[in-house]
Amino acid sequence: MSTRSPLPLLPITVGLLASSSMAMAQDSGYQLPPAPLQAIVDAPRAPTLSLSPKRNLAAVLPTPSLPSIREVAQPELKLAGLRINPRTYSSSRFSFYTGLGLLDIDTQKEIKVSGLPATPRIADLAWSPDQHYLAFTHIAYADPAKGVKESGVELWLLDVQTKVARKLGSQPLSAVYGRGFSWLPDSKTLLVQLKPAKLGAAPQPSGIPTGPATQDSNPGGGVKQLRTYPDLLKNEEDAKLFEHYITVQLALLDVTGKQRLVGQPGQFSRVSSSPDGKNLLTTSIVRPYSYIVPAYDFGHKIEVRDLAGKVTHTVATLPLEEGLPPGNDAVSVGVRDVTWRVDAPATLVWAEAQDGGDPAKAADIRDIVYTQAAPFTVKPAVLAKLASRYLGVAWGRGDLALLTEGWYKTRVVKQWKITPDQPATPAELLSSRSLEDRYNDPGQPVMRADAAGLPRLLIAADNSILLDGQGASSEGDRPFIDRFNLTTKKTERLFQSTAPYYENVVAVLDEDGSRLLSTREAPTEQPNYYVRNLKQQGAAQLTALTHFPHPLPQLKEVQKELIRYKRADGVDLTATLMLPPGYDVKRDGPLPTLMWAYPQEFKSASAASQTKGSPFKFNAVSYWGPAAFLSMGYAVLDNPSFPIVGNGEQEPNDTYLTQLVADAEAAVNEVVKRGVSDRNRIAIGGHSYGAFMTGNLLAHTRLFRAGIARSGAYNRTLTPFGFQAEDRSFWKAQDVYQAMSPFNYADKIKDALLMIHGEQDNNSGTFPIQSERMFQAVKGLGGTARLVMLPNESHAYRARESIMQMLYESNNWLEKYVKNAKPTETEVRQAVK
Repeated sequence: MSTRSPLPLLPITVGLLASSSMAMAQDSGYQLPPAPLQAIVDAPRAPTLSLSPKRNLAAVLPTPSLPSIREVAQPELKLAGLRINPRTYSSSRFSFYTGLGLLDIDTQKEIKVSGLPATPRIADLAWSPDQHYLAFTHIAYADPAKGVKESGVELWLLDVQTKVARKLGSQPLSAVYGRGFSWLPDSKTLLVQLKPAKLGAAPQPSGIPTGPATQDSNPGGGVKQLRTYPDLLKNEEDAKLFEHYITVQLALLDVTGKQRLVGQPGQFSRVSSSPDGKNLLTTSIVRPYSYIVPAYDFGHKIEVRDLAGKVTHTVATLPLEEGLPPGNDAVSVGVRDVTWRVDAPATLVWAEAQDGGDPAKAADIRDIVYTQAAPFTVKPAVLAKLASRYLGVAWGRGDLALLTEGWYKTRVVKQWKITPDQPATPAELLSSRSLEDRYNDPGQPVMRADAAGLPRLLIAADNSILLDGQGASSEGDRPFIDRFNLTTKKTERLFQSTAPYYENVVAVLDEDGSRLLSTREAPTEQPNYYVRNLKQQGAAQLTALTHFPHPLPQLKEVQKELIRYKRADGVDLTATLMLPPGYDVKRDGPLPTLMWAYPQEFKSASAASQTKGSPFKFNAVSYWGPAAFLSMGYAVLDNPSFPIVGNGEQEPNDTYLTQLVADAEAAVNEVVKRGVSDRNRIAIGGHSYGAFMTGNLLAHTRLFRAGIARSGAYNRTLTPFGFQAEDRSFWKAQDVYQAMSPFNYADKIKDALLMIHGEQDNNSGTFPIQSERMFQAVKGLGGTARLVMLPNESHAYRARESIMQMLYESNNWLEKYVKNAKPTETEVRQAVK
C-alpha cells in the first residue's frame, strides 16, 4: 500500500537526522555542545501541509521537536530487512506529528478541529476522494493511567464538515508494511490491514538451537549480484517471528465503524483496490525464505480477489530470488511492477523482461509491457515493446498516456505518448535525453486526483498538459510551469521563479494552470506557502497562506553565495559558500573552514559541469549539515561539486582517486584564493558515501587538518557485488575496489579522523563494522582517530541526545584539530626562516 505523501516539510533542511556518541570507554553519558549549537537543534520546526483532493483545504500538521532517546530506544525486531516495533505491530522507525488542523486555501483562515487523541502521535493520513473525511493513524502506547489499555496503531477519522475527529474501529492496524489503510473509491469505505484478533502472542525464542542454519548455492544458475544486506533472517526461529508479524487480516471498514472481514489472515505485503472498487490486488510473501536477501526478494504470490477475499485470478507466482544478474539495469525474470491502470475500471499492467533480466545479453527488445482487463479471461494485450527498461506510465484517458523507459548504463531516458485503448497505434516519442542533463529536463507532467482519488494527467481541451520542472540553468535552479501542446508540440511558459526569490510550485490549483500553490523563500526569508494567481498583475498575484518566522533569528544575516570555479582539467564546479553573520574578509581575514561533500558519478564532463542549487534559497542552518558550525565562527563550503566522470566506455571509478583529489584541490584553492579560508585550517566531512570520500582524502592528500566521517564504509571488498553506482563486482574490477578502499591506506592517514556511526545502521553496505575496523586500523598504525558509536541509531540519527552528542563530538574535533591547530612542520620551518 502507498505511504503518506504530504506537501514538503518547511524548512526542507532536516529529516530524521542526528548523531550521538558513546565515544571511548572513559566517557560517561550523553554530552551537550556549546549553547549556539544547542539552539540550532532546538529551533522551532515549521508544520507540514497536506493538500486536499479539491485543492481548497490543507491539513496542517505540527512537527514536533526531536524525539528523546527513550522514544528511539523502543523495542525493535530486525527481521528479513524489516525493522518492527513488537509493541505496536508497525515499522519501528517513523516520524509523527503532534496535532492536526485545517487551512482554508481561499480565505487563508486556520480551522481548529476537536476530538483528537489526548496526546496526538499522527503517523499517516489520507483524504477520502470526495474530501468529506481525513483518515489518519495514531500510534498509541499502553498507559493504564490514561485509559490506554493496549499499544498499537489506531485508525482515526476526521469529519471535514463537522471538524470533529473520532477513533474508527476497535481493532488495531498492522503497519509493518505500509500505513495499514487506504480509501476505496466510494469515499465511504476504508480497506484496512488489521492485526488478526486470533493471532495470539508472538513465538518466544527458546535460545536452544535445533540445528545449524544451512544454505546452498545454485550451480549453473549464472552469475548473480548479492549485495550486502542488514537485518536478515538467521534461523527458523527468526522465520517464525517474521511470519507472525507480517500476518494481517484484510477488512473493509466503513465510516460508521461497521467492519467486514475480507477472507482469511495472510502474509500480505501489499494490497490495493481497483479503480472501480470491485477488486483487490494482493501480494503475499511465501516460503521458502532466505538468509542472504531481504523479504522483498522472497517468493511472492500476486493475486486478484473479490471484496469477500476469494481469489478470482492468479497474476503470478514468483520464486525466491537470491540476486540479480550484474549491472544496474538488471531486473527480475518474469512478471514485475504489477499495478492497476488508473484510468480503467479494473485493468492490470505489468512488465516482463525479454533478456532474462540480464543487461549483458544482446536484445532489441528489453521489456514488454502488458495489460489485462477483468475478468482476466482474455489473453494479455501488449501495451508497449521497449528497447530499455520500463519505468512507469502517467495515465490520462483511453487515448492518452505517457510511458517512460530508461537505461542506466547510458543514462538515457525516453518518454512516449501512447494510446492505451488502441495499443496497436504507434507510440510517439516526446523526448529522449540524458538523466544527467538537468538543463534540458522538460519537467514532469502535472497530475490531478480523479473521482476515485487516483492520479491522472491534467489534460486540457486543446490536448495540452502542464509540466512542472526545476528549471536548472547556469544561473541556478528556477522552477517553472509550462503548458505543452501534445498536438502542435509547442511549449508556453506560464510561470518561472525570478530573482531575488526561489519559488517552487507545490501544486496546480486550477485546471488551466492559472492558480498555483507554491513555496517562496529568499536568503533571509523562511520558506512559506503562497497562492499565486497568474491572472492578476504584479504583487496582486501573491497571497500568503502561512507566516512561519525565521527559526534562528540570531543567524539571519548568514552570508551565502553560490560560487563557480574550475577543476584543473577544465570541469566546471559549483559550491555554496557560507560565512558567519557580520564577517568581513578584509577586516577579519581567513577563517577555519569546514567542507561537506558527497561525490557523484557522471558519464560526461558537460553534465558534471552543470550548476546545481540556487543563490536565492533560504540560508537554512540545520543540525545535520555543516552550516551549524557558522555559529561557532567557521566558514562553510557546503555541497562542493565532487564529480567522478567516466567518458565513453571508461567507468567513472576507473579514475576515482585522481578525480577526487582534483575536486578537493580545486575547492581548497578557491576558498583560499577568496581569502576566506586558511589553507592550514580546513576540515573535510561527509555522511555515508561522503564519509567514504573523507577517508580517502585523508589517506591520499594532506589538504585537510581533520575529517569527520559519519556512517561510512571504508573497505570495498566488504561490498563485493557493487556499491553506489559501481555495478561491476570485485572479481571484475579488483584494482578499482582495492584502490578505492581507504582501509588499505590507513597507514597513510596522518591527519585527525573522527568517525561517527549508528550502532544499528540499516543501510546496505555501511555496516557498523566498517567504522570499527577502520578505527582499529588507524589506531593500531599510530594515527589520530576517534570512534563514536550511537546507541539505537540507524543510518540517519534521530534522538535529540544523539544529535547533541554528534555536534559535541564534531565541535570538539574541529576546535582541537582545525580552529586551534598546531602548526605543521612545514609552517614551523617557514616561521624559523
